[in-house]
Amino acid sequence: MSGTTEPAGSAQAESEQKAAPSTIRRVATASLVGTMVEWYDYFIFGTASAIVFNRIFFPDLDPAVGTLAAFATLGVGFLARPLGAVVIGHYGDRIGRKSMLVLTLLVMGVATFAIGLLPTYETIGIWAPVLLVFLRLVQGFGVGGEWGGAVLMVVEHSPPRQRGFWGTFPQIGNALGLIAATGIFALFALLPEEQFLSWGWRIPFLLSAVMLAVGLYIRLAVAESPSFEKLKREQQQVKLPVVEVFRTQWRSILTTIGLRSSEGVFSYIILTFALSYATGNLDLPRTPILLATTVAAAFIAIAYPLFGLLSDRVGRRPVYLFGAVFTLLFAFPFTWLLESGSMVLLWLAMIVGYVFAIGSTYAVQPALFSELFSTKVRYTGISVGQQLASVVTSGLAPTVAAALTIWAGGALWPVAVYVAASAVITIVTVACTRETYRGTV
Repeated sequence: MSGTTEPAGSAQAESEQKAAPSTIRRVATASLVGTMVEWYDYFIFGTASAIVFNRIFFPDLDPAVGTLAAFATLGVGFLARPLGAVVIGHYGDRIGRKSMLVLTLLVMGVATFAIGLLPTYETIGIWAPVLLVFLRLVQGFGVGGEWGGAVLMVVEHSPPRQRGFWGTFPQIGNALGLIAATGIFALFALLPEEQFLSWGWRIPFLLSAVMLAVGLYIRLAVAESPSFEKLKREQQQVKLPVVEVFRTQWRSILTTIGLRSSEGVFSYIILTFALSYATGNLDLPRTPILLATTVAAAFIAIAYPLFGLLSDRVGRRPVYLFGAVFTLLFAFPFTWLLESGSMVLLWLAMIVGYVFAIGSTYAVQPALFSELFSTKVRYTGISVGQQLASVVTSGLAPTVAAALTIWAGGALWPVAVYVAASAVITIVTVACTRETYRGTV
């Protein structure tokens, strides 16, 4: 699973000119802000799925089944992500990274704003969840091409020995988007129940319009990736990047999927399922749990660059392996802490799990995944691999966990087994993956 027919950087010399320090800082900042806006849009849907949508879009269902339906709606967005990865990745490899990042930001922003305007089931009946699913699909299409482009803009501008560090800036944007999403939701969750369900939940979605304007202004100001400019100068673009990447670098796609297993499953168990379980099964208050997610995201925003720096020193594989093994060992303790019903232990579970299990793996992904693919198909390759993994890991995780909990009569031990199994897949994949941190991009 480790090799590719055309290894990343085989056509580039180590001495290839990279961006000046001021340029890479500007690109990294633009990537961080743009990614924060994109993931704010995506995370508020996940938060709303856990605490709101089951009550206003699926009110006629049993509460447990309504939660399952809301999580299924969350998962639907993941089905559109591979399509977005293929379409946006195609043009990202053909005409450039920058223009596609502007497009994804627009798509995500418009869809998120529209969700905030949706009538509920009480107003238009079945059309309410239908429209919700449609807009979630639009969101999924946009985010399918977002991550790959944001990552490449930074990694392809970075000095060869600092790709791990600079590559974490889109991931920091992810964490800041989560902080903004959960923080704003926590604020409006303080409203009386009737007001929150009537209009309070809408405000975080409508605020995306402001964030969209800021993100577009910043992204339009950055320069195109030097690696892509070189590719374009030499007229080495391929006509059908998706065909080329599956023909020549399919092992790297499989590697990407396997590597994402533990992080993809456990992150959405923490971010969505744990929130739903704590409020629905344990009757814990919404706001302190949302704040726990916010604090965990703040810690992980600090941890990302540290793990990235470490991967530049010791390699991508050791850091990634640490995260996967930690996930395996922490799977059962996490569920025990969650089942305790203690708010303090819940905070501990979410912060420790998110920072060490997710932080160490997600931080390394931008550099590692970019280094697995050659320049001419890199946007398509990392986007397709990342989003195919999202469908079978992140997209299914909350729904699978909710179904397992119902099957087990409210017990969480099957969820722990599920998380542990995902970690084993990643550990095996890391063992089969070549080290990439000394290569060129």
